[in-house]
Amino acid sequence: MTISLLAGVAACGGDVGPLSTPSASRPVSSGPADVSTGPGQHELTLDHGGANREYRLHVPAGYDPATPVPLVIALHPYPSSGVEMSRLIGLDEVAARENFLVAYPDGIGGGFNALVCCGSADDVGFLVALAEHLVGTGRVDPHRVYLTGISNGGDLSFRAAVEASGTFAAIGVVSGGFIGERAAATDYVSRQPVSVITFIGGQDRYAEQFRTGVGVWQDRLRCTLVTPAPTPPAADSTLTRARCADGSDVEVYVIESMGHSWPGASGGAMAAPDAGVTATELIWKFFAAHPRQR
Repeated sequence: MTISLLAGVAACGGDVGPLSTPSASRPVSSGPADVSTGPGQHELTLDHGGANREYRLHVPAGYDPATPVPLVIALHPYPSSGVEMSRLIGLDEVAARENFLVAYPDGIGGGFNALVCCGSADDVGFLVALAEHLVGTGRVDPHRVYLTGISNGGDLSFRAAVEASGTFAAIGVVSGGFIGERAAATDYVSRQPVSVITFIGGQDRYAEQFRTGVGVWQDRLRCTLVTPAPTPPAADSTLTRARCADGSDVEVYVIESMGHSWPGASGGAMAAPDAGVTATELIWKFFAAHPRQR
């Protein structure tokens, strides 16, 4: 099945506007990653491929270095940054309640080298290195490392699910897809179970390509729809669930009235506060139910 490369332009974003200002009371640190710096927001770097890659790390107030915790790595659209991603999706508030770490990496030049866009950096390798580093220094549970992203960041989540399978237990993709020439190759598939939750806006001009992409993903992993179909989450939405032959799960939300946005986000150019579902909460619920299969 051929998947149009046109989706790559949309999946890089390009519609990110000013977002809310972070609280001035949150502490910020700089230097090598070390979760022992304590709760708060930390601006950190990790050397990878000869470059100092920057990311923001959120450590919740309840973090105890003696107890392994989950890690969610959240990937921004193009052009954007980890800081803007943290303001958009409201994941820090969920992390504070559920006690997990969140890392927000910066792409080089505002973007990630995902399935069709942007740049040539070894971003899959960087994500693996970041996960391994935080597992080693932050008491992260290696069976509960997750990726989520929107647009360009969502595309990279799919790429990492294939090329770094065994690192990430599940991915949460919003307004992004399994698209482009790499995804069109019939042998391009995750070799270890990676569960997927994804959100597609029916008014997104690339919605059909995103639907096609997740369909290809399910075909390659021999996924079977769960019946009876789950109750739609909102009046203009649909939800399908599938169980794949490798034991992974796929949940697909389609919000017919939504465009290229993050459903339930309250502020910013990519927010869809009236979508009827809150992607951030649903993604965490899905992640919490899907540790990496041993």
